[in-house]
Amino acid sequence: MKSGSFDSALKLFCEMPKRDVVTWNIMILGHYRNGLPRKSLYSYSQMVSEGIVENSSTFSSVLSVCCNAGQYREGLVVHCRVIVLGLSMNVYISSALADLYMKMGVFDIALRLFNNLPERNLATWNVVLRGFCDMGRSREMLRFLRNMALEGVEPNGLSFCYLIRSCSYERCFDEGMQLHCCVTKKGLVESNLFVANALVDFYSACGSVVDAWKSFKVIPPEDVISWNSMISVSASNGFLIDALEFFGRMHFWGKKPSACSFLGFLKLAGASKNMILGKQNHCCVLKLGFYIDDVLVQSALIDMYGKCGDIESSVDIFENVPKRTLECCNSLMTSLLRCGLIDDVIELFGLMIDEQIGYDEVSLSSTLKALSVSASASSTGCVLLHCHAIKSGFESDNAVSCSLIDGYSRCGDVRFSRQVFNQLSLPNAICFTSIISALARNGLGMECLVLFHVMIQNGLKPDEITFLCILMGCNHSGLVEEGKSLFYSMKTVYGIHPDRRHYSCMIDLLGRIGLLDEAEQFLKEAPGEGKSAIWSSMLRSCRIHQNECVGKRAAATLVDLEPEDPAAWLQASSFYSGIGDFETATRFREVAVARKIRRDIGHSLIDVHGHR
Repeated sequence: MKSGSFDSALKLFCEMPKRDVVTWNIMILGHYRNGLPRKSLYSYSQMVSEGIVENSSTFSSVLSVCCNAGQYREGLVVHCRVIVLGLSMNVYISSALADLYMKMGVFDIALRLFNNLPERNLATWNVVLRGFCDMGRSREMLRFLRNMALEGVEPNGLSFCYLIRSCSYERCFDEGMQLHCCVTKKGLVESNLFVANALVDFYSACGSVVDAWKSFKVIPPEDVISWNSMISVSASNGFLIDALEFFGRMHFWGKKPSACSFLGFLKLAGASKNMILGKQNHCCVLKLGFYIDDVLVQSALIDMYGKCGDIESSVDIFENVPKRTLECCNSLMTSLLRCGLIDDVIELFGLMIDEQIGYDEVSLSSTLKALSVSASASSTGCVLLHCHAIKSGFESDNAVSCSLIDGYSRCGDVRFSRQVFNQLSLPNAICFTSIISALARNGLGMECLVLFHVMIQNGLKPDEITFLCILMGCNHSGLVEEGKSLFYSMKTVYGIHPDRRHYSCMIDLLGRIGLLDEAEQFLKEAPGEGKSAIWSSMLRSCRIHQNECVGKRAAATLVDLEPEDPAAWLQASSFYSGIGDFETATRFREVAVARKIRRDIGHSLIDVHGHR
């Protein structure tokens, strides 16, 4: 078996007149190591049927097979067998069982198994740390590290790799710095390559290029992983020259780049809409053969072209990949959504189900966003996708929940939006912003204010989008004093500088109730460009409230800002008609006609039970 001749070992095993538990254990492990997990489990069932009683090595091997091969149902059966034989307290078996339940996502049972052990070794602690790391629960991992110290268990390099990697996922910079101090004191930075690489990845994930470079300098030049990390962190933070320099030095040391080397470049090309850089990297991955079998490269290429606006190339890559994967489908879906091809997003989701590709939280969230802005948006479609989310277990995902809240509210079913929000066990700031936006969209301004205060009481910090949504709610409900109070608190209390959108909401709110002089003062203070929409809103309010003084200034400013926009000239003409100045109204309309400016005829559709 150790010499690599598995067939000879299997033949010898079959010819044995009597086989004990040791030989069965060897064959169970041999099948798995040769890529035959089902044969491995079949050998185990044969062993039990022949009356051979398992030992701790048997269970450790079989549970590892179940865990790594995704055979979770068989793992539960093995757990029952462990209980029957009274081996639940064995440290190796319990470690394997804890690993199994963590992979299944049943964290409570895994922790119960861990806590019930009379004695826990370093390997058992590392199993739990890995589970925490995979689930991104960095805060609990740090608590476990303290418990390890209390029990006198010394963490090794693997323990710190899990801890540092978890801080990378959660962007816990301060905690990661503390761990860096710990591994430095223990001498693991210089002696353990995996710890050093974990530190480079951590600082890369947190966007600290300087600290990543300091950690990188202690790593030998032979390590390709660290080079990839530095290329990625430089490219991800927009330092193209530095990334190219690292790439060149990597070649200087004779190291062949891996697929990960190009992911950072492709991400940078997409973020900066640099098509030339993207195409150059596309050529490189084709020459090196990474395009054929690397799913991450395929999805990165689709995403890059989509961000650059070349959706045809994204579709072309998707249609020519050897195998359509979930990652590629998600990348194409987000690209289609970004380019406004809403119906194609919904069609792609149907294709994913028909071809049994599957879907995840990204697929559901993107499809819900597409459905909510589609011309054929209906609560029926949201309910259907909601059912898919419940069946697949993604209903509790915050991104999916936010998309459901938004989708239901756009269809007018704010009751379902509330229901989805109320079912969230621990809503974050984005979830609160989504439900506030949903309520604002449906004119429920007072409820927006209530939820905003609940959000603050929960210790969550609102951002500029949160304030924009709640100001919209105040606008639609005519809550002037509340809106003004929130607007002024943005800078004084929360340190957020209002932008043009916030000023626009306030101007519209004041204009609706006739406070046009105050609204004009807000307009003059509004920062940035693109004020034509705000002046248009002001002019509309002046026409409603018959304010000639402010309205004339608004009309003159609007046509100066948008001299080629037909809507601006026609709106100014309508204002003068409304105040009885037909001569000026005619002059504005004549100017529009002379410049051959005309307004496109709009149209609307009514959907009644699927018929238009």
